[in-house]
Amino acid sequence: MPSTQRTIAFGEIMLRFSPPRPERLLQSKQILATTGGSEANALVTIARFGAPTSFVTVLAENNRLADTCVADLRHAGIDTTHIVRGPGRLGLYFLEPGSGPRPTSVFYDRENSALALAQPGAIDWDAAFHNASWFHISGITPAISPSAAGLALESLRNARDAGLTISFDLNYRKKLWRWGKTALDVLPDLVRLSDILIANDADVRMGLGFDVPPSPRPGFIDPSNYQALTGQILHHYPNLKAVTLSLREPLSPGLTGWSSCLHHPGRFLISRHYILSQIIDGVGVGDCFAGAFIYGWQHLPSPAQALEFAVAASCLKHAVPGDFADFTIAEVEDLLAGGPSSIRR
Repeated sequence: MPSTQRTIAFGEIMLRFSPPRPERLLQSKQILATTGGSEANALVTIARFGAPTSFVTVLAENNRLADTCVADLRHAGIDTTHIVRGPGRLGLYFLEPGSGPRPTSVFYDRENSALALAQPGAIDWDAAFHNASWFHISGITPAISPSAAGLALESLRNARDAGLTISFDLNYRKKLWRWGKTALDVLPDLVRLSDILIANDADVRMGLGFDVPPSPRPGFIDPSNYQALTGQILHHYPNLKAVTLSLREPLSPGLTGWSSCLHHPGRFLISRHYILSQIIDGVGVGDCFAGAFIYGWQHLPSPAQALEFAVAASCLKHAVPGDFADFTIAEVEDLLAGGPSSIRR
């Protein structure tokens, strides 16, 4: 059974605007508004698996759109007691779904959001971390603004002092690093305060300066390359207990390979490999993986089972529209067991 201790996540929650079909933003006659944000997405996954969670952020005061985001978190079963209200606006992002050769595009509108303006000291971390066992944050938060980077560093130092296990999802976002420092200037110091690193090969290249050794075939996943890469990261950051990387493999138009690897001292694991087609929504997949991995690390018997559980959950997220995952542990276990993919009656 899940522990009574909580998983805490800190980051920015936003409204997402996107057309209901793979159309250009200004081409569509309809725009859907939903709630999303990396850390919140991960936390929703954990909450829907039945574990207690709390979300910490700074949101615009006297703002009905921000109130809607809070209501969506509460509906997912997440505690919002430690959300702080402050000056600024609600962050937004716009998603233009891709199709075929046209990639999905994301456009951010986050300048002067309440979290971007918030200063270190805005959050009572002692209160937020009370009765908590795990803290989760991503590299998106320090990319928002200098003060948000300061808050991120403050959050990690306080989580470390409180004895929490800390997971850090690198989540490199090129379009956000515009406030003067680069990801390579900032993220390594945050990783040094973490226990679990979650990333993909692009994240570790742009955020930490490590690259995957060249493969003999473009797009081919060579496990030995990823064992070497994750081994280098563990050697450089001896504070880390584990590194897990998502492995996305473009096979052909419309077909994608999906798996992950996990390296914790003394053991390197590659998960089951899935073939994905007809992807409904690729946004939030990595966040779902992070949330399911955190849940699995806390509640499943072994790191290997946590890895397989997270990969299966993130496979399911490819078929769910919106940022938030929406399925049960039983559905994940059904996929793990090779369950039916046709109609259930």
